[in-house]
Amino acid sequence: MKRVLVAGATGYLGQHMVKELKKQNYWIRVLIRNENQKKIFKEIEVDEFFVSQVTQPETLVNITKDIDWVFTSIGITRQKDGLTYMDVDYQGNLNLLKEAEKTDVKLFTYVSVFGAEKVPNLKIIQAKEKFVSVLQQSSVNSCIIRPTGFFSDLKDILVMAKSKKVYLFGTGEYKINPISGKDLAKVCVDSMELSKDEVNVGGPKIYTQNEIAQIAFDALNIKGKIIHIPLWIRDITVFLLRTFTSSKFYGPYEFFLTTMTIDGDTDKYGEELLEDFYKQEAKNV
Repeated sequence: MKRVLVAGATGYLGQHMVKELKKQNYWIRVLIRNENQKKIFKEIEVDEFFVSQVTQPETLVNITKDIDWVFTSIGITRQKDGLTYMDVDYQGNLNLLKEAEKTDVKLFTYVSVFGAEKVPNLKIIQAKEKFVSVLQQSSVNSCIIRPTGFFSDLKDILVMAKSKKVYLFGTGEYKINPISGKDLAKVCVDSMELSKDEVNVGGPKIYTQNEIAQIAFDALNIKGKIIHIPLWIRDITVFLLRTFTSSKFYGPYEFFLTTMTIDGDTDKYGEELLEDFYKQEAKNV
């Protein structure tokens, strides 16, 4: 039985990874930041918990002992604990890698971003790709997973649609095939078994942003209006954020505003559709 360390297990993808690994009968060690996070997995039979902070390397000693495969999706999303992307997305994962290099880890799988080469100046991309570069030079075999985006990333459009208006930049014809956490978890496990080096992955269906907005209106059973905002307004907004706020504040907005104005579709995987996700989430919006 292969033994897997899951870091980032409390996040959207991480929880799906734990479920999928247990479904396929892997032994799992889950990294959590504090004891209270154990309750997140009360319905999943986790084999072992390891309490530590990835930004504090002294707390990670022996975390990869007797582990065959490390999976990490650790990164800042909307955390507000004063840490930067370099602190977490780069250094935190690097601290894990250093522990993996000390033991007999067979594979280190890291989740980055699809299309990173299109937006190299974004703070989050710089941190993630700096780690990717180090990982690929490591003595440990690596696999880089590059998803287009999660269904959960697009929940903001559903929330916006409740006001009967959705604001999109440009023409709204930028394309993406987002993927569910459940489907992506299966891809990650399959990639481990097949020893792939890098995987670009999206969901089974490609949508334009205009189509996504309409799907959101349909899920809420309302008639709404799509408002297209000129790209120059996006450019000014990003400039002002970069000028007058810190990267800790503007990073998530910079990422969202930029990636919403480029195509993000790639290889198709999985079965779950955004329409079904929106219909389910509409009950709670």
